[in-house]
Amino acid sequence: MIAMQYSLSLPADYDMGIIDRRIRDKGSLLGEFPNLKFKAYLRAAKGDLGSHENLYAPFYVWDKADGASDFLCGPGFQTLANDFGWPSVRTWIVWQACVDPAFRQAKFATRDIFPIEPHARLDQVQRREVDEAMNAVSSRNAFASVAGFEPTTWTRIRFRLWTTLPESLPASGVQACRVGHVSAGENN
Repeated sequence: MIAMQYSLSLPADYDMGIIDRRIRDKGSLLGEFPNLKFKAYLRAAKGDLGSHENLYAPFYVWDKADGASDFLCGPGFQTLANDFGWPSVRTWIVWQACVDPAFRQAKFATRDIFPIEPHARLDQVQRREVDEAMNAVSSRNAFASVAGFEPTTWTRIRFRLWTTLPESLPASGVQACRVGHVSAGENN
């Protein structure tokens, strides 16, 4: 599996209603995209949820890398690039993706990116992150929890979908967004 996210920073005076309409109009179009586990359409307005900027930041989990490639090479992403420019797309190798059957009810998302300690035993880091991902869904009311890593910058990711945001969010480094829509692939 592979996770993917691009974040579009929008001007401070940008009408976020445009993003809301985009999500409403295009949210269901990816529902049966091959190899898609899920896509969360995320947005944050400047000043909301601690965001310092207006942001459109969809997050994807693909069952196979072919799905990400097909999407990025296809007309949907080309339309986005035509409308907003060509964004940098971050990717992570997924260690665990736990998804509750009710995950489409999510209203909020959080994404944390942490450094991996230099020369750490990756198998131990992986085990801790997999356990954390599973625990987030089973005992902390997250609808989805994704754990993964990126070996170019040696970072790990924790992505969660929530009904309500946890009361204690880390002060820095967490990206909190509202969920406008969640699409799931044909087998999810």
